[in-house]
Amino acid sequence: MKLSRAVGGAAVALGALAARDLVQKKHALQRNFPVLGHARYWLETIGPELRQYIVTSNEEERPFSRDQRTWIYASSKEQNSYFGFGTDVDTEHVQGHAYIKQRTFADKLPSDQDHNWTLPAAKVLGGARGRAKAFRPGSVVNVSAMSFGSLSSNAITAINKGAAAAGCLHNTGEGAISPYHRNGADLVVQIGTAYFGCRDENGAFSLPRLLEMADSAPVKALEIKLSQGAKPGLGGLLPAAKVTAEIAQIRGIPEGRDCSSPSRHTAFHDVDSMLDFVEMLGAETGLPVGIKSAVGAMNFWEELARLMSPRDRGVDFITVDGGEGGTGAAPLIFADSVSLPYRMGFSRVYGTFAELGLTDDVAFIGSAKLGLPDNATVAFALGADMINVAREAMLSIGCIQAQKCHTDHCPTGIATQNPWLVHGLDPVSKAERCAVYLRTLRKELTRVSAAVGVAHPSLITCADVDIFNGDYDARSLASVYGYKDGWGELGPDLRDQVIRLMHPQERFDEKGSATQNR
Repeated sequence: MKLSRAVGGAAVALGALAARDLVQKKHALQRNFPVLGHARYWLETIGPELRQYIVTSNEEERPFSRDQRTWIYASSKEQNSYFGFGTDVDTEHVQGHAYIKQRTFADKLPSDQDHNWTLPAAKVLGGARGRAKAFRPGSVVNVSAMSFGSLSSNAITAINKGAAAAGCLHNTGEGAISPYHRNGADLVVQIGTAYFGCRDENGAFSLPRLLEMADSAPVKALEIKLSQGAKPGLGGLLPAAKVTAEIAQIRGIPEGRDCSSPSRHTAFHDVDSMLDFVEMLGAETGLPVGIKSAVGAMNFWEELARLMSPRDRGVDFITVDGGEGGTGAAPLIFADSVSLPYRMGFSRVYGTFAELGLTDDVAFIGSAKLGLPDNATVAFALGADMINVAREAMLSIGCIQAQKCHTDHCPTGIATQNPWLVHGLDPVSKAERCAVYLRTLRKELTRVSAAVGVAHPSLITCADVDIFNGDYDARSLASVYGYKDGWGELGPDLRDQVIRLMHPQERFDEKGSATQNR
C-alpha cells in the first residue's frame, strides 16, 4: 500500500512538472522534452564536479591540478606528500616546464628536518629608506591579501591563527582590519582604492583613521593596492549578499548593497604624487610602505624606477601579482586576458629596476600560484625576495576548488557569508592545517635550495633553472626572460647577510667565509 502511494505520488509530481514544462516559454528544451529536458541543466550544474573527480587527469585541472591540490592537502595534514611511480607531467613533450639543476657538491647547508625553521627574508623591509619601524620578515612565505567579506569570519580566523603559529605575515586585503585578523599574526594592512578602514564620511582617504587603525593591531607594513591579478584596472566588487551589518561597520559602507571599489586612487593621480603619498605614510606611521600591482603597460614602472633613482623617495617593497592570480570573482575577460602572467610581468618589472641598480633597495614580493615549491623556486630565481600565498592557504583550510567564490555558496564555508556554511568550518583545526602547510612549504624550499647547493632560496639564480621546450631544446631562465648577468641575484652585502642568517652558529673570516668553530 505504501509503495503504491509512493509510486502514485511520484507520478503525480512528474505529471505536474511535465505540464509546467509544456506551458512555460523560458526554456525551449524543456518545452519540447518535458521532464527529460531537466537532465541537461542538472548535468551542467554538476559538470565541474564530474570533470574534477572523474574525467580529467591528475595534471589537467585548472587553476590547480589534482596533483597540486593533493600535495597541499597532504602537506597541511602532515600526511605523506610524496608521489610514487614517477611524474604525471609529460616531461618529454611539455613546453615551458621549469627544471631545477641540482649541484653535486655544496658548502654546509641548513638542516631540512627543522619543521619550525622560519626561513627569514634576505632584505630588511624599510631598511633602505630608513623607516623608523623597518624590520626583517621572519618568513619568506607569507599570506596574501584576502579581505574579510570575500572570505568568511571563520576562514580569516583560521588563516590568521595559522600564520601566527607559522611566524608569517598576514595581509588584511583591502577590507580593513576585522576582529578576525586579531588572532596573533603580524599584519600588512592593504590600502585599496575605496580606503576601507581609513576613509572619511565621503569615502576619501583619512590619515587620522589610518593611524587609529594601525595603532590598534600588530601592523608591520602598509601596502597600497594599485591593482590585482584577477581584475586589474577594474576595482573590486563585494556582492550585496556578502555585505552584512558587521562588514558594513568595519568598512564604513551601507549594509546589504553592492560594494564597489573604484578602479583608481583619489589620494594621488600619478607616479610623482604617489611617491609623495608613500613618503607621507612612511613619515607619519614609521612603517615600511609598498605597492601591489598586476603588470600591464610598462611606462608606470619605468617612471617609478626613474623617480626612485635619486634615492630621496621610494617604495619599500613591490608586490607583483600575476594575471593568473585571483581568489574571488572577476569578469571572464579580466581573469583570462588582462595583465601579464606572473613570470613575464615580474621579470619586466625587476629588469626595469635592475637597469638602474635599484634592486637591492627594494624588497620584491611575488604573488600568483607561488604556494607550490616549483613555482616558488622559479620566482626566487627571477629575483623575488618573498612570496605571498592566497588560494593555496584557502586549499590548506579545506577549499575544494568548487569555484563558487562569486556566488556566496562556497560549500566549505571559506568564501561566503552564509552562516550555515560558515559554521561548517572549524577555525581551530583549520588553523593548525594552515600553519603546517606554511611550514611545509618553507621546508620544501629549504630542500630545493640544498639540492641547488645554496643556503637560502634568495641565493638561487637564473643559472640554476632551465625552461624546456619539449624534448628538443632547453634555455636558461635568464635567456627566456632577457636577464643580464647578475640580475635576479643579491648584492654582495645582502648575500653575506643571508649566509650569516642561515649559519648563526658559525664564525666568519674577513671575506665572509665560514670557519670551523673550535
